[in-house]
Amino acid sequence: MLPTAGKKSFFSRPWTDYALFLILVGPNLVLLAVFTYRPLVENFQFSFFDWNLSSPTSTFVGFENYREWAARDDTWQIVGNTVVFTVAAVVGSLVLGLILALLLDRKLRGRNFVRSAVFAPYVISGAAIGIAFQFVFDPNFGLVQDLMRRFGLGAVPDFYQDPKWAMVMITVTYLWKNLGYTFVIYLAALQGVRKELMEAAEIDQAGRWTTFRKVLLPQLRPTTFFLSITVLLNSLQVFDIINVMTRGGPLGTGTTTMVYQVYEETFRNFRAGYGATVATILFLVLLIVTLVQVRIMDRDDQR
Repeated sequence: MLPTAGKKSFFSRPWTDYALFLILVGPNLVLLAVFTYRPLVENFQFSFFDWNLSSPTSTFVGFENYREWAARDDTWQIVGNTVVFTVAAVVGSLVLGLILALLLDRKLRGRNFVRSAVFAPYVISGAAIGIAFQFVFDPNFGLVQDLMRRFGLGAVPDFYQDPKWAMVMITVTYLWKNLGYTFVIYLAALQGVRKELMEAAEIDQAGRWTTFRKVLLPQLRPTTFFLSITVLLNSLQVFDIINVMTRGGPLGTGTTTMVYQVYEETFRNFRAGYGATVATILFLVLLIVTLVQVRIMDRDDQR
């Protein structure tokens, strides 16, 4: 047997490899440290201070900001708003995106145009979409109130005064903007579905629902898991649509989410320390959710 050369470790390579590594990776590491990790560390530090943006000085208060966050009356309403919006956004995006992908995966006339039309809102800014949907949901001359009156669907809800309907408005607007993302990913995943399994199910005279549930969905599971992570993280950070359409209202915190609370406390109330506290808590939530989902994905891959 011929001797084989052992694989060189990173530290046993010549200096030219180190130089090449630093040239290629070094700038990215510097940018990552300056614009990602440094702000995270500084934000965590600020959360222990009572810092008003109108004053150059700050006072160390320890965990007082965290205690205030847990004791405030509006905290759990804001957390509830965040959970409701996030769940609705994730479920709605996955279900509607899959339905559209299944419909437009067929050979239909004009399907390329429809595909482009579905994806187009995703590349438009959330602020622009929010401004457009303000007219759609306008209680006096909006498209929604016009359709409800024409079809006799009862009294038109006031989307700008009722917190529940305001949350519905925000969610629908978000889905309209971001549905193209899940649609395109599911459409691409459908191209990789094993056709022989679908044909075997058809030969066995399995119904459409059985084929969908037993054959198609299991093949789309990795895609669904990936989309659930990305949509979850994205929906937890929605700011522009809320800021344009409701500014966190009505009735004070009717549609305020945690990420919008960070903005309000920091730039409206000038309480940068408390805003950093909410941002830190939100970051920890995102980190925990991501780690749990990655752990579940790794467990599924090992099966």
